[in-house]
Amino acid sequence: MIAVLALLGGACLLWVRRRHLLVTVSGPSMEPAYESGDRVLVRRVPFARVRRGQVVLIKRDRAPARDQLAEPDFIIKRAVAVPGDPVPHLEFPGLSETAVPPGSLLIVGDNLARSYDSRHHGYVPMGRFVGVVVRRLPRRPH
Repeated sequence: MIAVLALLGGACLLWVRRRHLLVTVSGPSMEPAYESGDRVLVRRVPFARVRRGQVVLIKRDRAPARDQLAEPDFIIKRAVAVPGDPVPHLEFPGLSETAVPPGSLLIVGDNLARSYDSRHHGYVPMGRFVGVVVRRLPRRPH
């Protein structure tokens, strides 16, 4: 009986780890929603399930970035437009399309003055999308 419970517990833990990531925010670009040092739980979801307004985890492109490291290879930003949404040209004047193309996102940091985001580099391709932030976790005691 104990072996069965241990096996079920292990399977449950494996399922949770495959569906979720624990990420530590580093940098000021998502303040005040998330501060540097905050830990967040990210649920891996298919790209098609991203909704406007959600905070997303994205794989960093290999170009040098200036802020918001979540882990060395990830960034955390807010999705402001998803495929099919109108492009907000006042915020993204360099984009010529009238709607966000399929397989793309527009992202920004909540702290616009301290964020390197789609206003600087344009659309984020679907292949870089990892998941959505589910919640902030309590900070670790020092």
